[in-house]
Amino acid sequence: MNNRYSGAGGNEREEMEGRPQEGKMKFHPSSHIMMIGAIGIVSLSGTFVAAQTKDPSPKPNLELIYSLKGPDLHHAHCAACHGPEGKGNGPAAVDLKTKPADLTALAKNNGGRFPGEQIRKSISGDDPSVAAHGSREMPVWGPIFHQIEADQDFGNVRLQNLIKYLETIQQK
Repeated sequence: MNNRYSGAGGNEREEMEGRPQEGKMKFHPSSHIMMIGAIGIVSLSGTFVAAQTKDPSPKPNLELIYSLKGPDLHHAHCAACHGPEGKGNGPAAVDLKTKPADLTALAKNNGGRFPGEQIRKSISGDDPSVAAHGSREMPVWGPIFHQIEADQDFGNVRLQNLIKYLETIQQK
């Protein structure tokens, strides 16, 4: 009679006595899977801890919000670097290689005209000139804005409302 838990070759005496022969251990097949899973989790947790401790600099808020309002979007996604008033002085700005733009001076720096289309391209990641200059520090928010709801896509609405908000905070 074969013992289904002893792997290679159990015997009748083991089964009758309910204990393995001396020097042999009985393992349930699922215990191997659990052991491999536990080792994998421990290995990965070390990787995650190491990844979290390497770069202590603050990052922009990547928590998704459901709001469609421009001021809410600015506060959640832009203020960490650009500051609550959009002046480029957010708490994460000191850790960036490039100083964030003063979002209140966009029109002033563009001959008095608000560059809405250029801003849309920059936020959505559609600006080819940014990629030509190497990696960009500002996150590309366009795809993120599109992924918030599972059943509807309000990404363009969020992007347009954020741009409209930026237009309202321009210096006079």
